Amino acid sequence: MAKIAFFEIEEWEADYLKARLSGNDLVFFTNTRLDESTVAKAKDADIVAVFVNSFVTPELLQNFSNLKFIAAMSTGFDHINLLECKNKGVTVSNVPTYGENTVAEHAFALLLNISRKIYDSVERTRRGNWNLDGLRGFDLRGKTCGIIGTGRIGKNFAHYAAAFGMRVVAFDKFPNQEWARECSATYLPLEQLLAESDVISIHLPYMPETHHTINLTNYKKIKKGCVLINTARGGLVETEALLRGLEEGIFKAIGLDVLEEEPIVKDDKVVLTKIYQKQWDYKTALADHILVEQDNVYLTPHNAFNSPEALMRILDTTVENVKGFLEGKPVNVVK
Repeated sequence: MAKIAFFEIEEWEADYLKARLSGNDLVFFTNTRLDESTVAKAKDADIVAVFVNSFVTPELLQNFSNLKFIAAMSTGFDHINLLECKNKGVTVSNVPTYGENTVAEHAFALLLNISRKIYDSVERTRRGNWNLDGLRGFDLRGKTCGIIGTGRIGKNFAHYAAAFGMRVVAFDKFPNQEWARECSATYLPLEQLLAESDVISIHLPYMPETHHTINLTNYKKIKKGCVLINTARGGLVETEALLRGLEEGIFKAIGLDVLEEEPIVKDDKVVLTKIYQKQWDYKTALADHILVEQDNVYLTPHNAFNSPEALMRILDTTVENVKGFLEGKPVNVVK
């Protein structure tokens, strides 16, 4: 029997997990992240399961006496310090696929909101104002859609763009030409994609190699009047480049589900936690606050994953990962 601590769990998810991991000592922290204020309650856990708002730092890891396995209940795992886990002999698994259509649909919803001024129209009409001034949108048909990262989510977004009659171009370190032919997509070098795209949607994993893929050096190469969508990770785009791009008219509008220093923007109290103080760039956090106040920036609260279908896929894969580890046959191990 293993002691398993689940963080950031909803009550219905706890019931689902209890039925599928019976025989173990399960502890649930509903709607609560793993941090310096909660780690003591799980310090003797053999297994910890966390979502993206729990930052597993080297300092936090020092608190665990029996930890052997971390189940990341997400595809991304940049919130977990893999080097320290390796040093402590802690195995980490993730959920490789659960939201390939879910996140792509949210990204495309952000694009449609921008192209047809949906949010602005709804807010104005709710106030009893039926004036159309400033509400003229634009057609997607015939525009060029640039997709940075053609994994599962990026491929789905490409199919949606093609269905709307857009020309699809893509950049990926490992191009999939067979898929490109199926979707009538064309792979381009990154700088050419930036220069030709009316819409850019980012679907890369976050890692040191992809940090600030769009940055202060290359943002000027983006086609003027471009719409940028980012539902992947905030650190893929340098926040200052977004602000300057907006000021200079390079970006017509921006749709975001993520920010660079998202934890601080979402919860200012994070600034006060000793364990995390060294992690944050407060200049960037201030820039984030300025960014979200812009009229042509549309931000959702890291919600792209959030459908019942996707959540069930997360739970089922997490159960598979935990059982695999307990049986000595770990699956979906992060390298």
